[in-house]
Amino acid sequence: MFKITGIDDIYYSPERSKYMDAEILTVLVILLLTVILLIFELLRIDVVAILCMLALAWSGTLEPLEALSGFSSNAVIAMLGVMIMGRGIARTGIMDRFSEFVVRKAGESKKKIIGVMSVPVGIMSGFIQNIGAATLFLPGMLDISRRSKIPASDLIMPIGFAAILGGTLSMVGSGPLILVNDLLRNAGLEPYGLFSVTPVGLLLLLSGIVFFFLFGKKVLPRSRSTEDPLSEQEKLIKALALPCTILHYNIPGDSPLSGKTPEEAGLWEKYHINVLALTHEKEVKYAPWRGTRFQTGQVLALLGREEKIISFASENKLKKVTEAEHFASLHDTDKSGFAEIIVPPRSEIAGKSIRDFSFRKRFAVEPVILFSKGEEIRGDFSDQEIRPGDTIVVYGLWENIAGIKEEPGFVVVTPFSAEKKYRSKAWTALGCFVFAIVLALAGFPLSIAFFTGSIAMVLLGVLSIEQAYQAVEWKVVFLIAGLIPLGIAMEKSGTADFLGEQVMNLVVGHHPIFLVITVALLTTVFSLFMSNVGAIVVLAPLIISMATMGEIDPRPLTLMAAVSSANSFILPTHQVNALLMSSGGYRNADYLRAGSGMTLVFLVIVVTFFYLFMI
Repeated sequence: MFKITGIDDIYYSPERSKYMDAEILTVLVILLLTVILLIFELLRIDVVAILCMLALAWSGTLEPLEALSGFSSNAVIAMLGVMIMGRGIARTGIMDRFSEFVVRKAGESKKKIIGVMSVPVGIMSGFIQNIGAATLFLPGMLDISRRSKIPASDLIMPIGFAAILGGTLSMVGSGPLILVNDLLRNAGLEPYGLFSVTPVGLLLLLSGIVFFFLFGKKVLPRSRSTEDPLSEQEKLIKALALPCTILHYNIPGDSPLSGKTPEEAGLWEKYHINVLALTHEKEVKYAPWRGTRFQTGQVLALLGREEKIISFASENKLKKVTEAEHFASLHDTDKSGFAEIIVPPRSEIAGKSIRDFSFRKRFAVEPVILFSKGEEIRGDFSDQEIRPGDTIVVYGLWENIAGIKEEPGFVVVTPFSAEKKYRSKAWTALGCFVFAIVLALAGFPLSIAFFTGSIAMVLLGVLSIEQAYQAVEWKVVFLIAGLIPLGIAMEKSGTADFLGEQVMNLVVGHHPIFLVITVALLTTVFSLFMSNVGAIVVLAPLIISMATMGEIDPRPLTLMAAVSSANSFILPTHQVNALLMSSGGYRNADYLRAGSGMTLVFLVIVVTFFYLFMI
C-alpha cells in the first residue's frame, strides 16, 4: 500500500482498486446526471438536488446520515439565519432611505443603478461574508426595482455577482481565502497579509460591473411575457372607476375654508373629494378624521376628479402647491394605493358607522367607496351602518393598510407587496445584523453567528417566530442541502482526487502557464458542485505538490485557487446565487447564459494577473 503525495486520508492498494474504481464511477454517473438535469431544467432545481442526495444514499456511496448531513451543514444553517435577518431588516424599512438615494442619483437608468449598487455591495463583501452583504442589500434592490420600474431580474443578478466578486477584496472576504493561510501554514509555507489579494479583487469587481454595463442587455433574462399586463392597482381603478388624481393646495389667510371641518366644507357630499392627508405642525397627518378643522397655512392632499378639485379650490381661494415632498408617499404606488376591505361576520365594526367606529382615527386611511347590500355609495357615507359582507374601498399608505390586515375584524382582499414598516425597530435590527457579522469576524462559525443574529431579532421583537419561519425560502434550502452530499461523496470516494490527478498529470512538465490555467479551471469546476471551502481543501495539497514538482512557488498558485473558488456563476449553486434566485425569478438557463461570460472574464483576469505579477 502507498499514500498519494500531498493527499491525506486516501489510500490505494491493489486489493481495493476495483472497489474504488466502481465507487468513483458511481459518483461520476450521479454527478453527470445531476449536471444534465440542472442545465436542461428537466426538473425543478430543488427536486434535482433531493434526487442527487437520495441517489448517493441508495447507491451506498454515502451512509444515510452523511446523505442527510446537508441539512445540518454550516452553509444551510447560515443561509437560514441570513434569510431571517433579511426579513427583519426589510420589515423595519432600514434600506428605504438608501433606495431613495440610489433612485434620486441614478434615476431610471439601469446601468447607473447597477454601478451605484455594485460598489457598496462589493466593498462590504470584502470584509463580511458575501452572503451577508447580499442579504443586507436585497430589500433595497427590490425597493429600487419597484421605484424605478426596472424588473428585479435586471438588477439582482449583477448585484449578486458583485457580492461574490467582492469576496476577493481581502483575505477575510470569503471562506477559501480565510482558510488558505491555514493550509499554507500546515504545508510550512508563509501566509499572506490581509490585503495581498486586493489588487486582483478590485480588477474582478470592476470587471463584473463593466461586464453588465456592456453586455447586460444581451445576457440578462428577458421578460417571460410578451404582454404588459395591468397591475393590481390599475385593474382596481379601471373596474371601479376610482378617482386617481391627487392635487395639493395651501390654505391662505383669506380662505373661507379655514376653521371648517371636511363635512362643513361639503368635501364629500358636494364635491366627492377625499382629504388623504394634511400638514399639521410640520408633520403629516394622514386621513384626518371628520372633526378636524382646517387651519391657515395647512397644505392639503386632495383625491378626486380633477375638475371637482379645481372647482373646490377656486371656491375656497386655495393656492395650488406644485411640489410637496411631504406627500411623496401618496404618489408612490409602492407605498400607497387603493384596497378593498370586506367586513366578515362578527366584525367589531358591524352594526356601527365609519363615524362611530372612528375608522379614520384608528387606521389613518381614507374611505372612498362603500358597497352595501348591492348598492355603491360614494361621497359622504360616514353615518351609513356597516353590515357583514359590506366592502369598503380605502386609500392610504400600505403600511397602514397592513395594520388593518392584521385585525381579525377585516379581510383585505387587494394584494400588495408592501408591509407595515416598524421603523422604531430599525436600529435594533441593524444592531442584530452587525452583532452577527462581528461574531463571524471573531472566528465563530457562520452558522452560529448568523443564527444567533436571527434569533436575537426574534427575542427583541423585530419579527415574530412565525414571521421568521415564513422568511425561509425552502426551495433554496433543499437545493444547497441536497448538493452538499455530492461534494462529500466526491471527497470520500476519491473522485475529487482522481479527477484532479488526471488533469494535473496532463500538464506536468509543460510550460508553467498551462499549470496556472489548469488550476484555475479545475478550481472553477470543483466549486460548481461542492462548496468553495471544500474545493480548496481538496485541491490545495495537490496544487502544492504539483507546483513543487513543476519548480513553481506553490504560494501564489494556492492563493489563485482560493480566488478561483469564487468563480461560481454558471449554476445557482453558490450560496449568494441560490439566495437571490427566487427574488430575481431566475432559471438555470439564465445563470448559464450570464454566468458563462462572467466565468470567462474571471478566468482571463485571474490567470493573467497571477501569471504576470505573482508566479
